[in-house]
Amino acid sequence: MENGEVLAQARGIYSEVMPELFARENVVACGLGYKIRGEEQTNELSLIVSVVQKVPAAELAPKDLVPKTVDGLPTDVVEAGFIRAYLPCDPRARQRPAMPGISIGHYRITAGTFGLLVQRAGIPYILSNNHVLANSNDAQIGDPIWQPGPLDGGTSSDQIATLAEFEALDYGEQPGQCSVAKQVAEILNLLASLTGSSHRLQTVQKTAGQNRMDAALARVDDLSLVQAEICDIGLPTGVGEPLLGLPIQKTGRTTGTTQGRVQQINVTVNVDYQGRTARFTDQIIAGRMSNPGDSGSCILDMSQRAVGLLFAGSEQVTIFTPLQRILDRFNVTLIS
Repeated sequence: MENGEVLAQARGIYSEVMPELFARENVVACGLGYKIRGEEQTNELSLIVSVVQKVPAAELAPKDLVPKTVDGLPTDVVEAGFIRAYLPCDPRARQRPAMPGISIGHYRITAGTFGLLVQRAGIPYILSNNHVLANSNDAQIGDPIWQPGPLDGGTSSDQIATLAEFEALDYGEQPGQCSVAKQVAEILNLLASLTGSSHRLQTVQKTAGQNRMDAALARVDDLSLVQAEICDIGLPTGVGEPLLGLPIQKTGRTTGTTQGRVQQINVTVNVDYQGRTARFTDQIIAGRMSNPGDSGSCILDMSQRAVGLLFAGSEQVTIFTPLQRILDRFNVTLIS
């Protein structure tokens, strides 16, 4: 912590040079803070000059270069992006450009939440849950994605993306592959039809029933239809880790912007999908900060680093998956 004399001296220098610094191209803010080296904050009091985008010094005119020091006070140039007022948004309304945190869904579901805007090989995708974008496995690649979702009035004219890829949900069983079992089932079903019974047998085989995520991607139809800023929160600043005790926030279609804290890590949990149970491993539990329709919301820490993707909850808790795992699975990165 700086003593009063040092801070007063720094404030005096700042007041004198601030108008000159703002005259430089690309500068959007000036203030006093501690210099950042790499990703670590030092204890070196500096004059922080925020720019829309950092560019190599060789590409700047001499008049636009920020000096290393000003009257003995070190400077630090940081990238802050284009700063704008965050106007309130309605998470259930139609929005163009659409943004994370608002209503979205496969054309045959009710509605979920647009989680994040991501990219792969320069192609933009919407990231949300399988059960939001892929109708809990019951969808085809290329199916339309509407914003807002059908429950919020979305129609075919509201399509903004198409289903591109999803991680299938494993409920612990899948159609059987044994040819003998299939033949036996066919014979029994034939006998059932001859006796007038409407019941039919289907062969299934047990699977591991272990899920690591509920996630899907939708390819954006036109980049002008979307933006990366999260409703009422702003741009994610990167990807973080959901550590135990971490304060977190999210914006979702149903409950809007809420806050909570990571309560448990490495969680194994059974999740109900309209009567079918899927077991998930290595998940995160937070306190209650969501309701149905918030599925797909991005979970962020209070520095706006994206740390998870919300997919389930109850009256007491919220369940989410660490985000980096999902980004790695789909080989995508954040657009921010």
